[in-house]
Amino acid sequence: MSVDYQLINDWQQRFPLSSEPFAAMGLRYGVGSDRVLAEFGRMQASGSLGRIGGVWGSGAGGAALLCAFAVPQKRLESVAALVSAYAGVNHNYEREHAYNLWFVITGADPEQVAAGVSSLEAACNLHALRLPMQRAYRINLGFDLQRPHAAGCAARAVGHETATRDAARAVHRDDRALAALVEDGLPLIPRPFAAWALALGCSEAHIFAKLEQWLKQGTLRRFGVVVRHHELGFAANAMCVFDVADEDVDTRAAILSRQPGVTLCYRRARGPGWPYNLYCMLHGRERGEVLAWLEAARAAAGLELIQQTVLFSRRRFKQCGASYFRNCAELPAGSTVQELQDA
Repeated sequence: MSVDYQLINDWQQRFPLSSEPFAAMGLRYGVGSDRVLAEFGRMQASGSLGRIGGVWGSGAGGAALLCAFAVPQKRLESVAALVSAYAGVNHNYEREHAYNLWFVITGADPEQVAAGVSSLEAACNLHALRLPMQRAYRINLGFDLQRPHAAGCAARAVGHETATRDAARAVHRDDRALAALVEDGLPLIPRPFAAWALALGCSEAHIFAKLEQWLKQGTLRRFGVVVRHHELGFAANAMCVFDVADEDVDTRAAILSRQPGVTLCYRRARGPGWPYNLYCMLHGRERGEVLAWLEAARAAAGLELIQQTVLFSRRRFKQCGASYFRNCAELPAGSTVQELQDA
């Protein structure tokens, strides 16, 4: 495996929390920090690297909502453009269904999110399905790119998701400036945490302690390399939804969430004309392998005879990290984000 592939694959779950993390990473592969930084810079430019930063646990800050529009095909691109232009939307996909445009919208609180959806409904002259999450069972997009979803990998990764089953501890108001930097991602410089410390007016030790605390308590699911899977060949992704009796959801989900191929598994509220309450996502390189994983997962969880549907993605209109803190946090007086690059 090439050095660039190792760098983007091996550090998804846990990035070194040290003063010179890129040098520490280079030691593993026998290269210097300059080579590591150059590889990450190239991957960021090509789009395969989203950022090096944090992924929040559910409830760590703000609110998010999955929504869907049923858009006439001739209007799809224009409606998708309106949805993607809304600052709070971080994911926007066309999927194979009558409800063909699916997007996630975030905001400071549920009221702001609801107002955003209403604004989009008015702008698009469409009614949105609103499908709030009720419980997360598995959220792990930091899977092994070389052996994706191999047998046993799901079970070994469950430890990274234990904090997602219930609401994570929220970020304290005093820590929002650091949280905003965590969302933006580390600058690609030899001492990135020193740059953060300069901008925040604190020490590197304070930053390391806070990140460790967030990881331990589930505020952060992980802090590491955030991959853009489509650019790395994982172009077949499917959202699978099931209409499960309310009293059986937890039992079925406990099994489904541990199956090879399942990267996301959660419970959502039903919507008008939308009876489904158990969701899972599968990411693969080819449609056939995704369907094979799904067939095995359904059998394991006893979901074969339950009303269900599979929605493969057709087009990705927008994909970026959720923004809960970047629009509401302020750096200390005299600090600027530019200092992160100049330090």
